[in-house]
Amino acid sequence: MENKINYHKEALKIIEGLKGRKPRLLAHVCCGPCSTYPLKFLHDHFDVTVIFHNSNIYPEREYVRRYQVLEEFVSRFNIDFSADVKIVKTAYENDEFNKHLAPFGDEPEGGARCLVCYRKRMDESMKYAEENGYEFFTTVMTISPHKDSQAINKIGQGLSKKYPKVKYFHSDFKKSDGFLEAGKMCQKYCLYRQAYCGCRYSYEAMLKRPPTSNK
Repeated sequence: MENKINYHKEALKIIEGLKGRKPRLLAHVCCGPCSTYPLKFLHDHFDVTVIFHNSNIYPEREYVRRYQVLEEFVSRFNIDFSADVKIVKTAYENDEFNKHLAPFGDEPEGGARCLVCYRKRMDESMKYAEENGYEFFTTVMTISPHKDSQAINKIGQGLSKKYPKVKYFHSDFKKSDGFLEAGKMCQKYCLYRQAYCGCRYSYEAMLKRPPTSNK
């Protein structure tokens, strides 16, 4: 069995190496709730911009809602933490994105389809980082206990070879009570928390779930 890497410790090593410097970092974000603790963790050490690059989200009304929640949260976060987090929003191209997911439509959640989805969004976001002079790139997706942080970080490491001008910031934001803190922040800011990951396949799977009993 392959030994798992503690990517939270790797993140702390990178921060230690900054020696008080605050370089520009572009963070791919998937939604407001997943951005909570990661922004709290990052903003003291980096000049952070978040990129909402998520054409996987289906349907479009859900995409719009998640962006609005992110925008509102970042605005309040900047006030409460005396931060200056900026947002970049890319075009919504769900039909084109789904062409890449369709061959894996029968895969279970967390399988090959999800890895394709992570890689495509991270790839295009990291390309933006290189083209716009960011020193570091990361993704907040490692906050989720439902996503494989080992796989996500390996994708990031691979992309750093494709985009050599950008350093990949390793992370496992759920560690060291990060996921617990994210939950508390979601409650504090009354954030909408979606019932499915994002793509049309996870949306359709959500619709097939039995209704939750109130008993």
